[in-house]
Amino acid sequence: MKNVDYIIVGDGYAAFFFAHQLILNHKSFVLFSANQTSASEVSAGIVNPLVLKKFTTFWLAAEQIESLVTTMSEIEAYTGQNYLIHENIHRIFHDQSEKDLWTAKTETEELKPFLNPEFETLDTISNPFGTGKVDHSARLDVNGFFKGISTYLEKHDLLVNEKLNYAEINDSTYKDFTFKNMVFCEGMGVTSNPYFTDIQVIANKGHHLKVKLAKTISPQYTIKKKHFLFPLNEELYYYGGTYDPNERANEIDDFKTEELKEGLAAFYSHDFEVVEVNYGFRPTVKDRRPILGNLADHQNYYIFNGLGARGILNGCYFSKELYDHIENDKELMKEVDLKRFTK
Repeated sequence: MKNVDYIIVGDGYAAFFFAHQLILNHKSFVLFSANQTSASEVSAGIVNPLVLKKFTTFWLAAEQIESLVTTMSEIEAYTGQNYLIHENIHRIFHDQSEKDLWTAKTETEELKPFLNPEFETLDTISNPFGTGKVDHSARLDVNGFFKGISTYLEKHDLLVNEKLNYAEINDSTYKDFTFKNMVFCEGMGVTSNPYFTDIQVIANKGHHLKVKLAKTISPQYTIKKKHFLFPLNEELYYYGGTYDPNERANEIDDFKTEELKEGLAAFYSHDFEVVEVNYGFRPTVKDRRPILGNLADHQNYYIFNGLGARGILNGCYFSKELYDHIENDKELMKEVDLKRFTK
């Protein structure tokens, strides 16, 4: 038997950011991955402190951005790379009224740190009313992040590429492991978890395209109109993603592909080639808050789920909240506490 402090179950941001907390605090653990591509791994990786439809911010945005910058530096210490790309979002204005609204909101205390008051007109794309830059926005090198941390875990024998079998969990043992705590970070996989049957996680399907542009955009920006466009490498760009809460089929929806192509063509008038279409199912919650906590009858069984479309920010920030709750008896915020579902 191998004794560990934690077993983590999952493949996405929740699992990997919580693993980082354990690495940082020198806890012994093993991460069980089903070795499947998670919604996190096909996500855009956008780090955005705003809701760009309304030019508003959201709960704990500033704190989450600060936490992510610190965490990426910590991860760099053992992977050798910082996966945060400091490339600001440029929001294309639909009309003059949007531009005027942006200007008005730059004067508010809450939004002043994020809404840059200086407008820019970008080459190559259609933006007759110009663009507004989102300060403190960025994006994550998603592929690099998952590959870099996976490589570290494999090198230190912390990763088991095997789907966890719930039937083989027995109190604080699983197969050849004994553990103090088990943390389930399964995304939509939680719907098959017999321990957390009351969890109200809703699948939000999202599509995105990988495209080749006939005329590249220089200098490089993360551009937002209806969806996000940014470069993945010298050849390919990412464009997406959609929010499809009513679409559950585990397949590509052709009409969503067409929606994305039309969205890109609306501001990019040159030819482009769709190279690849991908989709994933984000685990969302009706109150738009993550889910953290443990079971009353299995107090060392924890859940970390419901990160939604802000998987990076929620995963980073609340992984530390969960760690401090388990190890330091820090009380969970009532907004994210599992107990809100089990009262």
